[in-house]
Amino acid sequence: MSHVMNTYGRLPVTFERGEGVWLWDTEGKRYLDALAGVAVCGLGHAHPRFTAALQAQIGKLVHTSNIYGIALQEQLADRLAALSGMDNVFFCNSGCEANEAAIKLARLYGHQKGIEAPAIVVMEHAFHGRTMATLSATGSRKVQAGFEPLVSGFVRVPYDDLEAVRRVAENNRSVVAVLVELVQGEGGVNICHDGYLRGLREICDANGWLLMLDEVQTGIGRTGKWFAFQHSGVKPDVMPLAKGLGNGVPIGACLAAGAAAQLFKPGHHGSTFGGNPLACAAALATLAIIEDDKLMQNAVMIGDFIRAQIGEKLAGLSGVREIRGIGMMTGIELDKPCKGIVEKALHAGLLINVTADNVIRLVPPLIYTREDAQHLVDNLVPLIKDELVKQAAPQSAAA
Repeated sequence: MSHVMNTYGRLPVTFERGEGVWLWDTEGKRYLDALAGVAVCGLGHAHPRFTAALQAQIGKLVHTSNIYGIALQEQLADRLAALSGMDNVFFCNSGCEANEAAIKLARLYGHQKGIEAPAIVVMEHAFHGRTMATLSATGSRKVQAGFEPLVSGFVRVPYDDLEAVRRVAENNRSVVAVLVELVQGEGGVNICHDGYLRGLREICDANGWLLMLDEVQTGIGRTGKWFAFQHSGVKPDVMPLAKGLGNGVPIGACLAAGAAAQLFKPGHHGSTFGGNPLACAAALATLAIIEDDKLMQNAVMIGDFIRAQIGEKLAGLSGVREIRGIGMMTGIELDKPCKGIVEKALHAGLLINVTADNVIRLVPPLIYTREDAQHLVDNLVPLIKDELVKQAAPQSAAA
């Protein structure tokens, strides 16, 4: 009997090693990774340069404490500020912690403005984490159920709906910020329209709100830019990061700019492990490799190829609602739940997942080649077609 707490419905496989875009299980079977640890391992597995950077750092220093100066943390903060245009960074260990820091910044900002109960606008179908505050901000009853009472102070509106946010601005004087994902990964790879971020920026500026962009999944090159907001040219006030930043080594970051960058003072927030030397060495190596190997450009080229190929091969088939995505994020939305396809893909040597019950999500490593992408398409499309046939069968029988 396993003594690991039963918090995951795990698939029947255990991986032993990886190389590039491939993983091998304990039985020696090889799998093409199209999930990348859920948008984490952008450099794939056992990247030689990344491995060397970690080995060198482990031989020097792994952890001290934020009680002392950490030179690599300062270097990483400088690098992230230069890439993003933000002013400073708080380091933590995960995406939910980065979002917690953003929520605390917003509340502190509100209290300093004299607002007794500051509120944050959040979106339907959002996912910001599983701590009490972040699951309260999350737009999924499945995540929240059983953990009430939830944390108060969140006002929920439909995603990609500027008019709904404007109505909140007209009617709620306690709001101090908007927290939003530019691509809702867990929500189904939902992508906002081109003017959405610009509109949110205008609303926030007009009302003195902070614009907080959750880039935990979209950041660090996944959409073809360092950060998804850079496609629009509109800069946030607060930006949580994690996932791809350490290529699998746990690290999160909450970036701030302008007034938001001056809010935290000693004693306001902290983290035992956040920004330790090992995590920062991993992040610095990740950023350098993405830039040197032109992996953002590759994400655009290969991501577009994957979507075009899947779209061509599934064209005209009923049951496929939409194929959407940006960079190395793709969602294939079917008209019925399709979670069973994940285990079928596993048997076929593919690692994928399904989110929002009916959206097949592909978030491969950024290092995919055209050959890797073609292998993914050639092996995934037949599984999707089989799923569509299976879903249509009861209807045919009933007819």
